[in-house]
Amino acid sequence: MAAERKIGRQKAVSDLKREMILDAARKVFEAEGLDGASLRAIAAAAGYTPAALYFHFESKEAIYAEVLRTSLANLEQAVSRAVSRARAPADRLRATAMAFFRYYCDNPRDLDLGFYLFRGGMKPHGLGKERDSILNAALLSAMEPIADAAQVLGAGRDEAKSLMADIFAHAAGLLLLAHTGRIRMFGASALQLMERFVEAKVAALSEKPGGLRS
Repeated sequence: MAAERKIGRQKAVSDLKREMILDAARKVFEAEGLDGASLRAIAAAAGYTPAALYFHFESKEAIYAEVLRTSLANLEQAVSRAVSRARAPADRLRATAMAFFRYYCDNPRDLDLGFYLFRGGMKPHGLGKERDSILNAALLSAMEPIADAAQVLGAGRDEAKSLMADIFAHAAGLLLLAHTGRIRMFGASALQLMERFVEAKVAALSEKPGGLRS
């Protein structure tokens, strides 16, 4: 029993250190970007030595991947909550698309994190093939209700996947315009434009032969 308590305490301490490292790392990534950040800077921000970080993470890419994984898990929870309140397939499609949009609208740093848009700009580097694959799968999982609902509404599998990409791309573009303030030059609301776009997609699916009316 005493040994189990000791193991439990050690795990709790290790988990706390890990969370402190991740919290510090997110701040460093926000300030320096993936390229500019260093393990030394992350360790200093967390109050540890660089060597201590290696007990928890093998590289700064591994740390970045974990920070992004947490962000994507929060996104999926937000989408799941919205979808759970929707019954009709058209409503599930709307709920997923708008929950995705609102999550990143309310959490602009998470959008930066996902697109590597911190200082240094947009670059086509990744975090390693395996990590990229896992993170991409997490993003797709959060958006999968769009494709599922589209197929119920009469879309083929390929069309449903294309719709998911279309909504993702439209949301990303509007979010970038909103977060950079460029949307003001058009005198438009990013939220209203997103809602209008999603409604047009739902209407198009509903009008397909054999499609369900929304």
